[in-house]
Amino acid sequence: MIIGYYQYHPEFGATGRNLEKVEDTLVGVDADIIVLPELAFTGYFFQDREELRELAEDVSESPIVQSLSRLCKNNAFYMVAGFAERFKERLYNSAIVIGPSGLLYRYRKLHLFHTEKEYFDPGDTPLGTIEIRGARVGVMICFDWAFPEVARSLALQGADLLCHPSNLVLTYCQKTMRTRSLENSVYSVTANRTGKDARPRGELLFTGQSQIVGPKGEVVASSDSDEEAVVLRAVDLSGARNKAITENNDLFADRRPEFYDAIVKTS
Repeated sequence: MIIGYYQYHPEFGATGRNLEKVEDTLVGVDADIIVLPELAFTGYFFQDREELRELAEDVSESPIVQSLSRLCKNNAFYMVAGFAERFKERLYNSAIVIGPSGLLYRYRKLHLFHTEKEYFDPGDTPLGTIEIRGARVGVMICFDWAFPEVARSLALQGADLLCHPSNLVLTYCQKTMRTRSLENSVYSVTANRTGKDARPRGELLFTGQSQIVGPKGEVVASSDSDEEAVVLRAVDLSGARNKAITENNDLFADRRPEFYDAIVKTS
């Protein structure tokens, strides 16, 4: 399977130009799954909830979803993209999975980071996987990296690959995703963005360094902090289905969940 990401700099508020940039760049790309950054078309650093509401779209009538569906159909690939979702009165930091047949899956970010709590509603979609060309794919978004329960829940549901749209600003998140892959023996694609959002309330600089990581925690491919590029790799996802560490140890068979009660207790 050919998996990868498109690392680039979305211009804040310029949904049309950002969409056109993605379309122009990905036309003719030979891939199975391509991951885009978090909030890939709106930019990230919203001033308030009203500004977000103006830029967010309902997936059922979204011009972005319609255009991406055509792009996937015409190029025979699947895409995981960050998306500012409006649903009735709620606003979600979401990720959508689109394929040649259109919208297939939607995940709403469970763990909101910093100022996101001021304008996004907390995600309400259960963690789950979707099958794409024989692979089980799980979706998480940016700050979900800080909660190992997310990656583990997806892996326990059979995920071979974690798709991770991101707008990372901290310096150690990419390293943590290597651990998430290692501790679950799964592939992961972290698609981060480049550049900065200079907004009335301040400035955020994004770290780039998107990466594809293998089930042993090895970096299969990565980008630097500033480059805009499509990066693809052919991988054998069957390697994610072997959870053995030694001949006597298996990551999942050796679990002792009867002792893990504290993990699911509310604080």
